[in-house]
Amino acid sequence: MWRVYLCFILIIALGILVLGRAFYIQRVEGSFWKGMGDSLHLKYQPINAERGSIYSEDGNILSTSVPVFDIYIDFGAEGLREKDGKRFKNNIDSLSLCLSNLFQDKTAEVYKSEFQLAYTNKERYYLLKRKISFEQFKQLREFPLVRQGRNKSGFIYDVRDKRINPYVLLANRTIGLSRGDSSKNVGLERTYDSLLKGETGQRLMRYAAGAYLPVEGAELDPINGKDIITTLDTYMQDVAETALMKMLVGNKSTHGTVILMETATGKIKAIANLGLQKDSTYNEDLNYGIGKATEPGSIFKLVTLLSLLEDKYVTINSEVNCEGGRKYFSGLKIQDSHLGTGTITVKDAFTRSSNVAFAKLADQYYQSQPYKWTNHIESFRLNKMTGVDIVASSGMPTFKTPKNRSWSRTTIPFMAHGYEELVTPLHMLMLYNAVANNGRMMRPYLVSSIRDYGVEVKNIAPQVLVEKICSDETLAQAKECLKAVVDSLHGTAHKVLFDSTYSISGKTGTAVTAMDNNGYNKGNKIYQASFIGFFPSEKPMYTMAVVIQNSKSSKKFYGADVSGTVFKEISDKIYNHYLCKSSSKKKISTDSTVYNYVGMKNDLYSIFNFFNIGYKDSINTGYLRAVNLKRNIAGVNVSANESTQALITPDVKGMGLKDAVFLLENKGLKPVVSGKGRIISQSIVAGTSFIKGQKILLMLN
Repeated sequence: MWRVYLCFILIIALGILVLGRAFYIQRVEGSFWKGMGDSLHLKYQPINAERGSIYSEDGNILSTSVPVFDIYIDFGAEGLREKDGKRFKNNIDSLSLCLSNLFQDKTAEVYKSEFQLAYTNKERYYLLKRKISFEQFKQLREFPLVRQGRNKSGFIYDVRDKRINPYVLLANRTIGLSRGDSSKNVGLERTYDSLLKGETGQRLMRYAAGAYLPVEGAELDPINGKDIITTLDTYMQDVAETALMKMLVGNKSTHGTVILMETATGKIKAIANLGLQKDSTYNEDLNYGIGKATEPGSIFKLVTLLSLLEDKYVTINSEVNCEGGRKYFSGLKIQDSHLGTGTITVKDAFTRSSNVAFAKLADQYYQSQPYKWTNHIESFRLNKMTGVDIVASSGMPTFKTPKNRSWSRTTIPFMAHGYEELVTPLHMLMLYNAVANNGRMMRPYLVSSIRDYGVEVKNIAPQVLVEKICSDETLAQAKECLKAVVDSLHGTAHKVLFDSTYSISGKTGTAVTAMDNNGYNKGNKIYQASFIGFFPSEKPMYTMAVVIQNSKSSKKFYGADVSGTVFKEISDKIYNHYLCKSSSKKKISTDSTVYNYVGMKNDLYSIFNFFNIGYKDSINTGYLRAVNLKRNIAGVNVSANESTQALITPDVKGMGLKDAVFLLENKGLKPVVSGKGRIISQSIVAGTSFIKGQKILLMLN
């Protein structure tokens, strides 16, 4: 029996030990283990800040974030289950019907059965819907049960931002894309990511019933990102994109770029990049203007001309023998597009774009002193990065020097007329812009200021890279040659550009390209067409580069016919829209129209009557009126808003929100609003067509 007693005593001792240990853990170490348990069930989840918007210089939104909502339901919420779920049972029918009508994806009966099952299983983080719009979210908050609040309804909202470009294709590659991984962003979205994204906040989440639920009141608010104001002008960008698209489609070209720069400052006012896709459409796939270096062709002859003039080896009146338009250099042939040319002046050689003339001159004066030639290229900054404030995949120019193993006696003659070097269109545009700007080379840039909640925190001023690229004498001669390319009867751009009402200076280029490693002369030749110039010639305001890569199917291939045509279409519209207007504005009396407003007819009548202002309504129909208050004329003329045609976007800038929403919704648009006050910009340009149901972003001041 003593063995039985011993076992019994040991069992009692073990029980006492277990109870003692349990008491010690619960009472003495309780707070420690409870804290550890909480740490295993709690975690901080990042809350992304609202990403800043990107604007054009004229105030239109180029890229912005709109909120989207993920909706969850906590069927274990105390308020939802109290009194045996009375609140849930009383509202489930009406809630299911409302959700069915809103989302139109399930019947009310299906919603009801799913909710009842989730309620029975006490699901804590039941996913109702992902990525619903702000309009849908506003309606949802007014539904039965939902409007009683989170604690009583169990509805949980998780808001996120969705990045959109209201203008879709417009400058899409330059503005760029914002993805979840910022390292994969492109364009300005990548370059200025640190400013745009703001500072991330935190939210405390508790793990319960297989899901993490947010803890009320345990949040650290994020700091929203700053806004970027670009140098781009939406009108100029639209004109450039449209003209380039028309030529690419009509000529079946492979890709093309247009870069428009403000001469005095270096601001890039428009940049279009379009490439042919597999489905035969064109899209902004690569930044051809900034990131793609190619052999420039005859537009590079300006470099040769400036070098020869600056070294005083020639003047534009010096003569050169073109030898019939064909000459061999160490066994390699260089020829002009038009044969038969004899002795002509340097100016005429530039005007006619003679390859032989410039190859001979460069070979004659620089073959024995090649570093003098390469020093000019370096002084024009053609072998350096442009400094433009955008991240491009590749844009480093490539120039040979006498130290390169591939340097030969044919290098300088071929470089002189645009081969054996790789340079981007933006590099060449900088040089042409420097000539137009009296020798001052400006850094090209795309962002003019940074704003935080509408307040400017940083202004980016124009930057001079080279104060004087050459002497005034050289500049004067170069400008004369560039003007003659358009004005002279023999000029390569005369036929296309001479009939403008304003003067244009520039240079054409038609370069044979080696596509698909087939060499330059195998099979059908493929040409890159270029035109770089500035206007008006007497006082240049804008400098523009148009470079288009043609295909084997292209009917046109010369620089003037392809790129010159695009240049003229863009410059004509910009000149008529801005430069002509600016000259006519100066003639308007300073005390003419001082106040313009658009609003509801009855509201305006009430204001006029209250202040005893006389007025005359010029039309009796409609609800809206455009008002012009004049200082020198007694009374106010009231006329109907001009933008009332069907499917034509009205101009709502300057309106109050109530009037703008009334007008836009009646037209069939869906307004999305940001800010308070009056409307300062709209995402769809006034006067353009739209599709019924299309969203229009309104920015208030």
